[in-house]
Amino acid sequence: MFLTTRPHDRTTEMRNTYRFTNLLIILYVVFSCNEEEKHFSYSHGAIVRGDTTKREIALVFTGDEFGDGGSFISETLEKENIKASFFLTGNFYRNREFKPVIKELMKNGNFMGSHSDRHLLYCDWTKRDSLLVSKNEFMNDLNNSFSELSRFGIEKEDAVYFLPPYEWYNDSIASWAEEAGTKLINFTGGTRSNADYTIPEMGDQYVDSKTIYNSIISFEKKSVSGLNGFILLIHIGTDPRRADKFYYFLPGLIKELKTRGYSFVRIDKLLRM
Repeated sequence: MFLTTRPHDRTTEMRNTYRFTNLLIILYVVFSCNEEEKHFSYSHGAIVRGDTTKREIALVFTGDEFGDGGSFISETLEKENIKASFFLTGNFYRNREFKPVIKELMKNGNFMGSHSDRHLLYCDWTKRDSLLVSKNEFMNDLNNSFSELSRFGIEKEDAVYFLPPYEWYNDSIASWAEEAGTKLINFTGGTRSNADYTIPEMGDQYVDSKTIYNSIISFEKKSVSGLNGFILLIHIGTDPRRADKFYYFLPGLIKELKTRGYSFVRIDKLLRM
């Protein structure tokens, strides 16, 4: 006597096989994504470092009211044949004085993003969980900044990464940014590069450019993963009271890090998923 599979049983078997196959695909995608993201570093909901297994660095420049280094930075990037990422406020994009350098940076293929519209301080300096803006204020300001970007032909989908003003935020800001269709990022800690805005009048808080440069090289030497996946933040311009401009150290820094085997990429390439 031969046993045969009834049509109903065969249909059920095929359906279960299909479901199992789909489950395997879903699990593969999930674990593949985790594999890609596991080398990223996060802080308060923002990505603060890319893949530490790759010798890639993202040079990131922020700007609001000052843009004195724009032309020099742009020329340096072109000479070194590298791309960087620029996160500028609506104030910066609206400033007619900065229009030529913005267009030049765009023409040369750099990443252009938002640094908010009015450079708001989102949360208290000492009580980080204490918000100084409402969700509505945050959303309106962010949308206004993208309106300014659109005037240059930069659409929101082209600038999905968002770097908060003052480089200061909390988990709520990260969540709101995600809800707004952007991904919050911040600089990688460990060097003094973000202190290039300081001025002598700040006393002990002032950091000269040579010290900033040495802090970057020193970190690279001492860290097990060097500057792999680093988001290195520098300001596109600083207060006139700071005569010692760090962006003049940029050509030497880029050359030095290239000799150490690093490549410089846009933020969207550094954080590619």
